[in-house]
Amino acid sequence: MRLFVYGTLKRGLSNFGWMGGQLFLGEGRTAELCRLVDLGGYPGMIRDAEAGYAVEGELWEVDAAALARLDLLEDVADGEYARQPVRLQGEWADTAVAYFYQRSVVGQPEVGPRWTEAGDQ
Repeated sequence: MRLFVYGTLKRGLSNFGWMGGQLFLGEGRTAELCRLVDLGGYPGMIRDAEAGYAVEGELWEVDAAALARLDLLEDVADGEYARQPVRLQGEWADTAVAYFYQRSVVGQPEVGPRWTEAGDQ
């Protein structure tokens, strides 16, 4: 399955180790309008057709075992994130899945289209 990652799972960032053994396909952007908010050390992506933008990230081919691990990391069972289809643009103009934040973002700072951490070049 193709997975679009936009935060700490990207190459070189703090949770990249969770992507071990999976195939990097390339960089991409969402075709649908979304926003990134800072949740205190990691981002959350939400859909926003009115104030959103194309979010930048990476596309990966991941197996079922990796998805199960990532669902644990993203607290899918507790409802923090949901793995949902997302449309991409450009070279990867098809549908992948991504983790969308499911809780309130009121008062959370806006990140912009690209998540960075210290050391992210």
